[in-house]
Amino acid sequence: MEWYCSIAHQPISSEMILNLNVTVNCNALFVVIWLSPRSAFELWGHGRTHSELRNSLLKYPTENMSPFLQKDSTYKINVYTFNKTLEFEDRIKKIDAMEYLSFEGRVNLRNPKHIFCLLEDYGTDPNDIPDEPLYIYFGRWIADGQRELIRSHSVKKRHFIGNTSMDAGLSFIMANHARVKAHDLVYDPFVGTGSLLVACSHFGAYVCGTDIDYNTIHGIGKASRKNQKWRGPDENIRANLRQYGSEKLYVDVLVSDASKPIWRDGVLFDTIITDPPYGIRESTRRTGSQKDSVNSVKPSEDYHVPVSMAYHLSDIFTDLLNFSAHHLVIGGRLVYWLPIYRPEYCEEMVPLNACLRLVSNCEQTLSSHTSRRLITMEKIKEPEETDVLAHLSDPHFSPYQGHNAFREKYFSGISKRTLTGKEETNKMQAHYQI
Repeated sequence: MEWYCSIAHQPISSEMILNLNVTVNCNALFVVIWLSPRSAFELWGHGRTHSELRNSLLKYPTENMSPFLQKDSTYKINVYTFNKTLEFEDRIKKIDAMEYLSFEGRVNLRNPKHIFCLLEDYGTDPNDIPDEPLYIYFGRWIADGQRELIRSHSVKKRHFIGNTSMDAGLSFIMANHARVKAHDLVYDPFVGTGSLLVACSHFGAYVCGTDIDYNTIHGIGKASRKNQKWRGPDENIRANLRQYGSEKLYVDVLVSDASKPIWRDGVLFDTIITDPPYGIRESTRRTGSQKDSVNSVKPSEDYHVPVSMAYHLSDIFTDLLNFSAHHLVIGGRLVYWLPIYRPEYCEEMVPLNACLRLVSNCEQTLSSHTSRRLITMEKIKEPEETDVLAHLSDPHFSPYQGHNAFREKYFSGISKRTLTGKEETNKMQAHYQI
């Protein structure tokens, strides 16, 4: 499977195509990238000139081409140009020049069975457009992307939001990495305001989640919107799904501590998708008891008062992977964000589990020194007793303790930038005083 970028003329990450939310099975695909992934095509030929394109097309296997060129089929050919506008007559000439392809079906411009596309790339500089294209592609159209979902599901228009509500675009990318489909059961153990549940329900999945924050789950307390002090009576996750017409897919959300799973053995999810707290805008907390707290007050004999305790990032990811190993179906996927201090990053920092296969690891840069990586894993087997011994003996399965210092490293980087800025200001002031 090959993926081509029409701007860079080189292979790109296969996970980018998941933004299109299509399932394809063909020998070669390429993505048209114009600001973001927009369409997917089966690549039949490409070249720097129309002569190179012809030679490339004539080398394409006939057995792959012939099913779409039959007499009983209908088709049309579209011409797309990037960074240049062609007159209608010029487009027709380019289509007629491709008569060397043995199309036997009938042309149907309104409702064709197959759509083919000729794409010409004229670069990215609108002030320096070449007379001839820099690169040319020809292929069979597979599917268009769904970029309109980012606008229609924008958190700016959403009924219920919080300080850490996931961006709509990233939510849909995560849902596609997880291969969410109709009738799946999706679970988010750090559900927050439910942005990931909204995205997954769009694709027809039943959704549920838990969170330790009572106020967020029940939609009460201070509002996150500007000029609004308190949340309204109907601001909750269920109202968000109702807003997008998917309330029937809402299972429920519960107040629960992710370090103490509430699910009985045998409860299986098709997908676990989440964005754990990093300790930056949301604290990483878990519940405990007075005996777990160093500075605890002597507990009352009449009742138990839970204590909020630190929940280290290394423990969060260990618990998340262990939970997924026990509660995902075989072939089910775990998709989550892993915060990283970039100067120290290496592949060994990514948590592993004997029951989960690492599918992809994609980086989103947050600053010069921090990023987060979208980790996608797939369950390949059920847990066994030997896995416990393997996790204890194999250092690859040991939790990376460096994650626990992410908060300190994050803010130390901000302090350094602030300090550097002040030093530059002082230098400039001293210069002008002289």
